[in-house]
Formats: sequence, C-alpha cells, structure tokens
Amino acid sequence: MTTPRNNPTPTPTSNPRPRTGAPFLVGDRVKGTSYVPPGPHRREAPETFEGVVVQVGSGYAGVDAEHAFLWVKLKDHTERQALVADTELVEE
Repeated sequence: MTTPRNNPTPTPTSNPRPRTGAPFLVGDRVKGTSYVPPGPHRREAPETFEGVVVQVGSGYAGVDAEHAFLWVKLKDHTERQALVADTELVEE
C-alpha cells in the first residue's frame, strides 16, 4: 500500500514555464519552415508551418542550433521536422 504524496495544486503565474538556455521547450507555439533532408525526397518541398513543439532533438549541449532539429504538431495532427534555426517562437 502506498501513501499519496502531499502535492499541492500548482498556482498559475504570469510565466508558468521557466525559460532555459534552449531556444524552444515542448509545448511552445512556433512557426517556421519545414526541413526536407537531402536525397531521394524529390517530391517534397519545404513548407511554412505553425504548431506546437512536441519533441526537441537530442539536446543542445555541443550542438550548433544551425543543425539542431525539433518536431512540431500541426492542427491537422500531422508533424513537421524543422531546424531550430528556421523556427521562431509565436508570441501569444
């Protein structure tokens, strides 16, 4: 039998999510241009998008933002991969 922890309900603040050294956090609303890797992707072309960050690449320590990736979920529930350098935060 486990004893429940005494976790108080968090109270909303003006900035509920603290910013870190990373340019984006999961849950951020962003816009940018999708990334199409080189190679046999002739039918794909970069496209503009706006959505919510659902995954950030493997971290930023030692990774130049020019090559770092993130994945964004769009309103139609599809995802786009983008370079951090080609993405910007949408102010809400």
